[in-house]
Amino acid sequence: MRRASRSPERARLVIAAPSSEALEHALDGIVPGVHVVSCEPIDDVGAGVVSRKAAGYARAWRVSAADRDGSVRAFVFRTARSDEFGHDRRADRMANLLLAFDSFDEIPDHVRAIDVGFVTPDGLRSVRGGGEAYLVTTWAEGHLYAEDLRRIAAEGDSTALDRERCVALARWLAALHAERVDDAIAWRRAIRDLLGHGEGIFGIADAYAPDVLAAPPARLAAVEHRCLEWRWRLKHHTERLSRTHGDFHPFNLVFSTSSRFTALDASRGCKGDPADDVTALSINYVFFALQKPGAWRQGFAPLWNRFWDTYLDAAAGGAVLESAAPFFAWRALVLGCPRFYPDLSAPARDALLSFAERALESPTFDVTSAEALFQ
Repeated sequence: MRRASRSPERARLVIAAPSSEALEHALDGIVPGVHVVSCEPIDDVGAGVVSRKAAGYARAWRVSAADRDGSVRAFVFRTARSDEFGHDRRADRMANLLLAFDSFDEIPDHVRAIDVGFVTPDGLRSVRGGGEAYLVTTWAEGHLYAEDLRRIAAEGDSTALDRERCVALARWLAALHAERVDDAIAWRRAIRDLLGHGEGIFGIADAYAPDVLAAPPARLAAVEHRCLEWRWRLKHHTERLSRTHGDFHPFNLVFSTSSRFTALDASRGCKGDPADDVTALSINYVFFALQKPGAWRQGFAPLWNRFWDTYLDAAAGGAVLESAAPFFAWRALVLGCPRFYPDLSAPARDALLSFAERALESPTFDVTSAEALFQ
């Protein structure tokens, strides 16, 4: 499996006290002609007494700087710590500092936010004049895998090429998941975010209006409750952490020719339970079939069964079946949500949620359970 190289400095830059030169360069746009007089770490002044604070979310230094007239002003330079409290990714730490920059000036009698930026190997780079973030990627030529599934739904049958592509996807995932990751913090976060993230179970459930047919609030609350039980069942199984894609569904897969494809929009730090990826893809065979039930027998059932047979064989075990249930629940909530799929019928939504509810009741996912939806 081909991997893109990446700069270790970009991902793991060690943050120490900033140099006077770097600080002067950063402050010059605020205080022209500035000269740094001192830079001292800010520690808990109550060390050794009651309620000493052992750690916080930031590292901070008090910077004294003189302007051209010799007047000395004090500033605070801070960086965010990497820790297990949702700050383990560089993106989290940058997001928190950007939020502080956007928020501090909204509060009366608060310290002012003067600048925000990146620490680079060459110094400090300001982004205070920026607006929304942007991302540039390469282009993937081809068509979305979702178009294949729409064709199968319309025609009621799958082809040899469809089966070949299904096998290619299953094998690709098994190879990706074979890379195990030793990171207990990342594992606990992956299971916590499955529920508590805005894109996770709680956030998606909140996107349902109270009058959505087949998904009343009481039903969603019950699904949440069962998923919370699963979090406590899974959170200590750190040995399951693997390299993952994080959003492996048919709208993020582009096929060019034959079974060659390109994946889009890897998410959630690319570390998690393999069940995340296998459920994200496989539930779509059920989802598309529920909208055209006649297409299940000859169209989607062969793909569902072949995907699972291929993946479980290539992964050399069925451990993924022991954690699939809450991930199926999450994906069922996404696919059933009118915010994402406004044309889905109430019976199809009910079937999706019923599928998730049955999965949550069993300690091991039964691959044959999908058949019950189409009998």
